[in-house]
Amino acid sequence: MQNRRNFIKQGMIGGGLLAAGGFPFSAFAATGATRITILHTNDVHSRLDPFPMDGSKFQGMGGVAARAELIRQIRTEEEHVLLLDAGDIFQGTPYFNLYKGEPEIKAMSMMEYDAATMGNHDFDAGVEGFAKQLPHASFPILVANYDFRDTELADKTQPYKIFTKGGIKIGIFGLGIQLLGLVPQDAYGKTKFLDPLPIAIATSDMLKNKKKCDMVICLSHLGYEYKSDKISDCVLAANTEHIDLIIGGHTHTFLDKPTLIKNKAGKEVIINQVGWAGIRLGKLDFVFDSKKSAKLSNAQTVILRKQTIG
Repeated sequence: MQNRRNFIKQGMIGGGLLAAGGFPFSAFAATGATRITILHTNDVHSRLDPFPMDGSKFQGMGGVAARAELIRQIRTEEEHVLLLDAGDIFQGTPYFNLYKGEPEIKAMSMMEYDAATMGNHDFDAGVEGFAKQLPHASFPILVANYDFRDTELADKTQPYKIFTKGGIKIGIFGLGIQLLGLVPQDAYGKTKFLDPLPIAIATSDMLKNKKKCDMVICLSHLGYEYKSDKISDCVLAANTEHIDLIIGGHTHTFLDKPTLIKNKAGKEVIINQVGWAGIRLGKLDFVFDSKKSAKLSNAQTVILRKQTIG
């Protein structure tokens, strides 16, 4: 266990004694508190193996084996866990060139991902190519702002899904990036891109107020932040009211700790992203009190290496 901790970069976020580590979690149990752990990846880009030991910056990092072992270990320690991915599952190694996404999806199913969204590179084998791999997926693909009705993906994705963990209702929806100019037209075909901001406003409002979710999570492949006015996770957070957590992708941003941005209602939205290539696994621990109000008690970025195993 000590070896594992050597590869943890820990950022404590929250308020009061909980964030300072002054209270053990057991101190909250008597008051009806529930702990939910969110694990997440993004932009893995078909990196099933660790980077080779060739002296490069990321040598020995990443790989499915190290990630699967760490996820297994966390699940033995935490009762309520959600495992999520923010897109660009495909493209980047010969595995995709040869097998068009089958081993990537099978690996995610083996690790028991709960949900994922689509990135632009998930269209690299065409809409039909992505649809062909979905029978291997034991988890849903969530994307609310792509209209697939005239494509092979019609009725094979869903805009959102509600999970219940420890009596806590968690609504999760996905958002994809503009495909025009980023993805060849013949790859996305008749897919229609819908403006993500109004979709996010409507979907998060529905999940929070109509479906009575205690927490709303957006799996976003919009990108963390841009110098232009292009919509990003930071823009999304500031211009909505009912999103609690944004798990981001696309810009390959390594955040050592989550970003906090106040939304239109003055409430802080948490944004996190863990780079690319499966080098890191994000771990966010939330404590829900007896009124089901959430507080982020701990945030970790775990760097995956061969030494993580065992």
